[in-house]
This record gives sequence, C-alpha cells and structure tokens, in this order.
Amino acid sequence: MKAGNPGNGVHRKTTKGNRKMPKMKTKSGAKKRFKVTATGKVLAGPAGKRHRLISHNAKYIRSNRGTSVLSDQDARIVKKYMPYDR
Repeated sequence: MKAGNPGNGVHRKTTKGNRKMPKMKTKSGAKKRFKVTATGKVLAGPAGKRHRLISHNAKYIRSNRGTSVLSDQDARIVKKYMPYDR
C-alpha cells in the first residue's frame, strides 16, 4: 500500500445535491486587450500599437492614443470571452 492511503474502504463524502457547474475560463488574450466599464461597455486600444512602432509615423501613433468603445456587435463577441466581466 502507498503511504497516506488508509486502505480501509474510507471514501470522501460526495454531496450529490450540492453539485455546481465548473467555472468558465476567461480567454487570457481578451483580458489583456479589453476592459469592461461599469455600464457594460467594452473599451479597446487601437490595433497595431503593441510592437514595431518604429515603422509607423508619429501622426499615426499620436492619433491612436487611448482607448475607444467597441460597437455593440463586437462587444457581444468580447463579452463571451470574459464571462465574469473583469
């Protein structure tokens, strides 16, 4: 017998009536890129501003500062990725 195993037929209690669904996982890519406001709107940063910025001109980098609110159609998709609205 292995150490730690009593071997006398003792099993853990299972609560049949108290089963819960497993938690849903958040997509790790979505939690890095999007933010949900208190009113439920989804904020996103501009595309193309993560790396290799030396190839973009200064006007492009300036004009794409900050975040913007996604459209309702796009927000619906992103909310599926983040079930608990981080």
